[in-house]
Amino acid sequence: MGVLGISLRPAGALVLAAGLFCFATAHAQSQLQPFKDDLFSSQTVLKSADNGHYLTLDYNEIRDINGRDVIVEKRVQDKYVSLKVRSQQKDVVVQTAAGVVKTYQVGKLTPQTSMIVLYLHGRGGNRHQGVNDFTFGGNFNRLKNLVVQAGGVYFSPDFSDFESKGTAELSGLIAAMRQETPRAKIFVACGSAGGVLCWQLATDATASQQIDGLALLGSLWDDKFNKSAAFKRKIPVFLSHGSRDPVFAIDSQEAFYRSLRKTKGGYPVVMHRYESGNHGTPIRMTDWRAALNWMISKAP
Repeated sequence: MGVLGISLRPAGALVLAAGLFCFATAHAQSQLQPFKDDLFSSQTVLKSADNGHYLTLDYNEIRDINGRDVIVEKRVQDKYVSLKVRSQQKDVVVQTAAGVVKTYQVGKLTPQTSMIVLYLHGRGGNRHQGVNDFTFGGNFNRLKNLVVQAGGVYFSPDFSDFESKGTAELSGLIAAMRQETPRAKIFVACGSAGGVLCWQLATDATASQQIDGLALLGSLWDDKFNKSAAFKRKIPVFLSHGSRDPVFAIDSQEAFYRSLRKTKGGYPVVMHRYESGNHGTPIRMTDWRAALNWMISKAP
């Protein structure tokens, strides 16, 4: 069985089974419990390498978009979502050292909060994208439910830009959350160009000491990451990418993955390649339970 719980079906097809984790770690008690796994976690693994750290997953647009949505790319079938979590969702304004940050918050921050997940949108996006229950095949709705069900809090913020001001705002937001929840693990997921902010947070004097994992979805790489404070802490890096991504070439992301794998002493990195997937495929298809459970198990 590989690092992400791969099981072999009688027919010989490998399937990603998020519920079959075999991590023997101090974080075992924090593992996220199943939520609609039958709809989101049964992804066929075409190829597994590096002891399960690198997976090539089957993706089919007709099946995974047209067959899943009532209105293609706008509204998923009702069975993929649970709207009860909306009762814990609010649009808030947070004052940070870098200024005001508008963000959706799903769940309640308390000293006992187990984890915090931030989603940073790409160019042309906004804070609404990360809480839309019906787009991207319902995957944001599942993410919200998984996090809240685990006693965590989910944030989808706006920010001024993808440069120093935006980085400062997000670093300030993370610092404000850390004050409220000193023991929570903090994971940052970045879609597309949002990855610029992920890598900048990894070098930020404050955020680099507070974030516990990064997830890059159809995003870019940073060849200078190995010089960052976050790298020195060995925060886990989860990469999810479509093989036909026309914006960020998968060859470059794979090269980045291999460079981290070669780090002396090893580095906690996983890559999921969606065969025939496009730029937005990872946001739709990433199995959040598998991704978060792996990052929880590797968090410093």
